[in-house]
Amino acid sequence: MKFFRFLSFVSLIFVLSAIAFAQDTGSLKGKVRSTKGEGIQGVVITVRQQGEDLTSATTDSKGNFVINGLKPGLYNLAFTKSGYGSGVLYNIEVKSKKETNLGDRLILSVDQGTLVIIKGSVFNQDGVSLFGVKVEVEKINSDGTTKKMGSGYTTDMGEFTLRFPKGAAKYRITASTKGVTASKEIEVDEPAIYRLAITLTVKN
Repeated sequence: MKFFRFLSFVSLIFVLSAIAFAQDTGSLKGKVRSTKGEGIQGVVITVRQQGEDLTSATTDSKGNFVINGLKPGLYNLAFTKSGYGSGVLYNIEVKSKKETNLGDRLILSVDQGTLVIIKGSVFNQDGVSLFGVKVEVEKINSDGTTKKMGSGYTTDMGEFTLRFPKGAAKYRITASTKGVTASKEIEVDEPAIYRLAITLTVKN
């Protein structure tokens, strides 16, 4: 009987200690988003202290995360997801019985190494760079149909840059200004930088 009382006493101490520990810990929450402001799902947040990985969490479909059970102190947070550049927040303070809200200040950019990048230039018939030329992009499907992918304008150097997800594809780039239009098609396959030039015969 005394033995069972002893076990009950030990169990009670363990439970009370666990409750006390939980009450003394703090938590972190926040949101990871893209440069477009959209929440990023599946980002792994690793909590580190003095070079040691302590725990981790993963963002939900809206880019939100919560990490509980952290002792009061300073932590570093590492953010990683395939296809994105990694990010780190240093010296994030966790206080006893408090929830530290990091908000949505962490932004991850797409890793340039996973993109197809098309860099182009637009010239007139004399080889002079053209500023403010409208550039439209279409994706050419295998059945010959096309899908509009977006548009933009050339810089003061007559240049434009287009970024697409990795994968084999064929694009048609169309430049137009002052009623003059010219197009070029380009095929891409793996992540890399592809270059092209378009010449417009513009009346002086």
